[in-house]
Amino acid sequence: MKVVIVGGVAGGASTAARLRRLDETAEIIIIERTGYVSYANCGMPYFIGGVITDRNKLTLQTPESFHERFGIEVRVKQEVLSIDRAAKTVAIKNLDDGTCYQENYDKLVLSPGAKPVVPNIPGVDLERIFTLRNVEDTFAIYDFMAENTPRSVAIIGGGFIGIEMAENIAGRKIAVTLYQRPKQVLPMLDEDMACFVHNHINANGIDLRLGANVQELMERDGQIIVRDAEGKDAFDMVVLAIGVAPESTLARDSGLELGVKGSIVVDEHLRTSDPDIFAVGDAVQVKNLVTGLESTIPLAGPANKQGRIVADNICGIDSVFRGSLGSSVIKVFKLTAAATGLNERAARAAGIPCDAVLLGPATHATYYPGASHMQLKVVFNPENGRVLGGQAIATDNAEKSIDVIATSIQAGLTMRDLEQLDLCYAPPYSSAKDPVNFAGFVAENIMDGRVEQVRWSDALNAPEDVVVLDMRNTGEVKRGKVPGALWIPLDELRERMDELPQGKRFYAFCHTGLRSYIGCCMLNQHGYSCANIAGGFMFYEANRISQLM
Repeated sequence: MKVVIVGGVAGGASTAARLRRLDETAEIIIIERTGYVSYANCGMPYFIGGVITDRNKLTLQTPESFHERFGIEVRVKQEVLSIDRAAKTVAIKNLDDGTCYQENYDKLVLSPGAKPVVPNIPGVDLERIFTLRNVEDTFAIYDFMAENTPRSVAIIGGGFIGIEMAENIAGRKIAVTLYQRPKQVLPMLDEDMACFVHNHINANGIDLRLGANVQELMERDGQIIVRDAEGKDAFDMVVLAIGVAPESTLARDSGLELGVKGSIVVDEHLRTSDPDIFAVGDAVQVKNLVTGLESTIPLAGPANKQGRIVADNICGIDSVFRGSLGSSVIKVFKLTAAATGLNERAARAAGIPCDAVLLGPATHATYYPGASHMQLKVVFNPENGRVLGGQAIATDNAEKSIDVIATSIQAGLTMRDLEQLDLCYAPPYSSAKDPVNFAGFVAENIMDGRVEQVRWSDALNAPEDVVVLDMRNTGEVKRGKVPGALWIPLDELRERMDELPQGKRFYAFCHTGLRSYIGCCMLNQHGYSCANIAGGFMFYEANRISQLM
């Protein structure tokens, strides 16, 4: 059996290695367009920032190491130009000398990855403008910065690559301006969570410009002029990080079926519309495990799993890829932001009923040094309690909570099940009531009608018969107030209920929402109508600073 794999990195390289483990007799050839077959593309911004200092650390396997360990032939700097499906051959061009030749196959695996989205605006092809996709791009950016010592850099795009590049370039004491056309960064987050990231980015010296629609790039006096609706600014270099699109040109030209965003359509065995051609990685269409809808989820984790599954099926093992949750995590200076499944925006777009709990639990036991607040949001279906997604932002433990939620979604658990999860606890690592357990407690109270929840959007636009009630303590109120709120600390509420205006409904808040929940229970049992404001003052203040309120 002869297997030709087009593209290396996560999907192609994992396919090849698994194939060899299953079949010592197979002839396996990887055709890779770049000079590197298996590299840590997620580590590229950290090399540019100087966190990773050895260029060789970005290369996980070389053509020589692949051959020595696995007996796999790797041909780098060669590009597959076309596929003759009837003859089962591929036309290949050697990019070093320009010669072309053909290679036959029994099974073909496409792992072309994704390509950077380049905006259709004037000037995108100027020098000093870069995209980041592969090792060559990484070294080009690094070498340019070493040779030209830029003092200012514009990054266009606030997704994973854009934010990681902003942090790493800023770490080299270079002024960074980050342009983002939407009103928030990191689309896997809801806007009320993204605001914590916005504030942290600004606090670390990045000039974050949200809602900035870049209209033109121009060269002037050795600099790049970036023009948006607000004006023009000059920079020594520009990095385009707008997003990625499936690299499916080869599949399209060979007549394979394409789907969402031009991605390659595959079945659960990752076969394309041609039974002898498989596809993996960022270029393929996958099923969203929550909605069941087809989507593109360009992440390294799914690509590695898909490579293993393709190798199994080529070798006669019935293996299926069920889909992806899009679980992801990013370092943003001192914060970690992680998410899985659906956010509220995605759930509504899919027509799924949704609600969410917003919490501010401690990252670990508060009496152990170093504890801070985590921002945790868990999205669920209020009709059946099904967990739909989660988002967490914290200095530590954010990804742990999201991994637990991802597992819960894949297992089909409900918010009530989260209460019962038996999770690790010791003071340096968590709290006896783990944040995920706590999310379950809050959701149960909401679903069972023990407490009513409202959002800040409700509170700030409340009708005249509603009073916003601040239950924080004196020190907290000195650090910030909500205009027009009535202040009665929780511990004084029982003795001061006669100060509450009669005939009014109350929206209560504290710092994170826990104490105000206690206050709501108290008020409800005394005959008052009261709802708890989700997320408390912590969410109010973060959204206010981020200018979302």
